[in-house]
Amino acid sequence: MTLLRLLLFWRPNSYARLALARLWTRSQPVAAPTGRFFAAHQSLSVIVGMSIVTALLPFIILLPPFSGFGNQTDFVDGFSQAGVWVLLAVGLNVVVGLAGLLDLGYAAFFAIGAYTYAYGASPFANNHIPFWPMLLVGAAVAAIFGLLLGAPTLRLRGDYLAIVTLGFGEIVPVVFNNSDTYTNGTNGITALYQPSLPIFGSFGFGNPMPYYLTVAAIIAIAMCLLYRLQDSRLGRAWMAVREDELAAASMGINTVTTKLLAFAIGASTSGLAGVYLSSKLAIVSPSQFGFTVSFTVLAMVVLGGMGNIWGVAAGAFVIYEIQSQGLKQLNQFASGLGIPPIHLGPINFDLSAVNFLDYQYLLYGLALVGMMLLRPEGLFPSRRRKAELHDADDAGAANQEIVQA
Repeated sequence: MTLLRLLLFWRPNSYARLALARLWTRSQPVAAPTGRFFAAHQSLSVIVGMSIVTALLPFIILLPPFSGFGNQTDFVDGFSQAGVWVLLAVGLNVVVGLAGLLDLGYAAFFAIGAYTYAYGASPFANNHIPFWPMLLVGAAVAAIFGLLLGAPTLRLRGDYLAIVTLGFGEIVPVVFNNSDTYTNGTNGITALYQPSLPIFGSFGFGNPMPYYLTVAAIIAIAMCLLYRLQDSRLGRAWMAVREDELAAASMGINTVTTKLLAFAIGASTSGLAGVYLSSKLAIVSPSQFGFTVSFTVLAMVVLGGMGNIWGVAAGAFVIYEIQSQGLKQLNQFASGLGIPPIHLGPINFDLSAVNFLDYQYLLYGLALVGMMLLRPEGLFPSRRRKAELHDADDAGAANQEIVQA
């Protein structure tokens, strides 16, 4: 009985806690030295990983079956476009995946970043500010608008928050579309100045490699900062708000500033993407920032692995490449297979004669549905998200067995 009381009511002092911590540490599996090094230097691991991926991608696509979907220049240009969606996805992941705030108007900050660059580097505004400082300006302006959106929505949750953000996402393109004097209306702002570097000079339209390297560097820096935030006190506050906002407030977390910072940081990443894309295309128009953008980015976050930064980035890249390169080049790929026509009595099927462009959205939709059925946690889920879903499935299966018994 005395031993039981000791176990129930014992409160260890600092020395006992230190001994327990050491015992717990020793009981855990020991990682390899390389794994421990990169775990302790997360920013370095992001930079090394992004450098390896950036160097290998232009050569991987020269191998079959990827070579059947286009040439190297087309793929590199597609990779530079995919980087925009990766930036959008990792930014929205802060709001939706980490803080648990459903944002359906994310394209608005994308538009704000793009128009910020258009005002700072185009003949329309008679300004020629270099691209590199405009990256910071566009991110800062988008962050300010993120705060302006977040302030009136602090008391809203779930569906109500989604409706308000959806309204904001619809208002911004309409304002840009109807303000002919300031935005050139539906024609948009054209002839934007493109980036330049001493090595490459002006990037231009002919060679996509400078844009590819630029967006890879921007993604690496953004992911380093986001990983730092995720492991910081603010990141833990975001996750606490996501799990239970009332409990987080009861534990002393300032939910007001926590949610505002989530909106601001997510919006700033979207602003970076807007500045980059507008400089690459040299045009910005309201039609580029419709609700489809917000929905697509949200689908990338969910399918990539909500809450996992690198998983969201990889998922966004894969989904964009399938949608833009894979489905659009299926005709060329099918004709290159050389499969002969199939004749089954009155039924004749010639794969090379099928126009897959007519069915690309059908195939994309089927892929999304199949993905959600087979892997509801996403392609690369966080450990917490995966455990939550599979624990719920295991509990449901156990309950079903009990009912059947």
